[in-house]
Amino acid sequence: MKKIFYDDKSSIDALLKENKTLGTKELFNKVQTILDDIKNNGYNAVRRYTAKFDGVDLKENEFRVSEEEIEEAMAYVDSDFIEAIKLAILNVEKFHKKQMLVTTLEESEDGIILGQLIRPIERVGLYVPGGTAAYPSSVVMTAVPAQVAGVKEIIMISPPGKDGKMNPYTLAAAKLSGVTNIYKIGGAQGIGALAYGAGSLKKVDKIVGPGNIFVTLAKKIVYGTVDIDMLAGPSEILVIADDKANPVYIAADLLSQGEHDKLASSILVTFSEKAAEAIEIELEKQLKLLIREEIARTSIENNGAIIIANNMEEAINFSNAYGPEHLELAIEEPFVWLESIKNAGAVFLGYYTPEPIGDYFAGPNHVLPTNGTSRFYSPLNTHTYLKKTSVISYTKEALIKKGKYIEKLASVEGFTAHKNSVTVRLKNE
Repeated sequence: MKKIFYDDKSSIDALLKENKTLGTKELFNKVQTILDDIKNNGYNAVRRYTAKFDGVDLKENEFRVSEEEIEEAMAYVDSDFIEAIKLAILNVEKFHKKQMLVTTLEESEDGIILGQLIRPIERVGLYVPGGTAAYPSSVVMTAVPAQVAGVKEIIMISPPGKDGKMNPYTLAAAKLSGVTNIYKIGGAQGIGALAYGAGSLKKVDKIVGPGNIFVTLAKKIVYGTVDIDMLAGPSEILVIADDKANPVYIAADLLSQGEHDKLASSILVTFSEKAAEAIEIELEKQLKLLIREEIARTSIENNGAIIIANNMEEAINFSNAYGPEHLELAIEEPFVWLESIKNAGAVFLGYYTPEPIGDYFAGPNHVLPTNGTSRFYSPLNTHTYLKKTSVISYTKEALIKKGKYIEKLASVEGFTAHKNSVTVRLKNE
């Protein structure tokens, strides 16, 4: 991993300017072509792209996962997985129920009633990655908050394997998390199918869930036709570790994100070269033990960095400028510094709160803003699946009392018809 001293401002600035979320114009055009094809040709286009990219030719009646396939998956997975995923679902459900909003109506002394209706989005599409790994945890994190919000139809898509089947652990998680229908489709073509409809898959109102660069670009393009949660890039972690942090723990935490994919970023901020060297030695030891060593090694070598800061204030300043997806405060008194954190998707406090606790089990969502977008994005949450409708009711007396102000504002903007809709009532009354 490259070492950067905090006082080396040019290197720090270069690190902060890196952007791996939105790809190139050429890639954007490729995704646009795929989406246009799905929009115009529906399932026939989906079938072609699934054969091309996933290596399996699915007939339309094989596109949707059958009840038999789901039951087969439930029988395949082991009881320990079922116990673990059920506990994770319970934790996620408890956490997200606390975020639920309710309809409010308030009446003032003038008889004016103002409020907002809270309604769930009716049809939501969940994108669950496949390919190099299975992500039942992503099913839980996207489906359970939708259930809490009251979404009626929860549609999940995920890439099939070359055998035409979906990962059994992903299917079992979907069954237990309340997913309504599941379709074997991934990539940009999957986002197109959710946005425009394809065969038996009817278009949804919102698409959520992380994916690769093709998925991210596709979500960006279809936004407006449907809503989306966020534009998520490669996974990232920033660990601030003091000299009392165990190098074994810190190396393991950095690699927990490095193994996601070759574009993932693992950044360490520490306070001495000695601590940095001890962690680097541990990284090399642990890399050799990983099944996904090649991916993690490429990620660490190309996108990893160690920053030597002079003090905690500098470490926090860098973190806030970086706005990491995952931030670990592996320091002696983490709660003292929590108030200073401005930009982070999720914060993990102390020596015994590694990031995977949040990925799998704790309850807060693991679909988080990346690439510095924690400056304006929030984690996926119950509100993601809710929409608000404003409610306004004026009595005759209230309009008579307030009408002149509305007329004035409409006049200033030059909208005489707006003004007149108030004026005719005032004259009549």
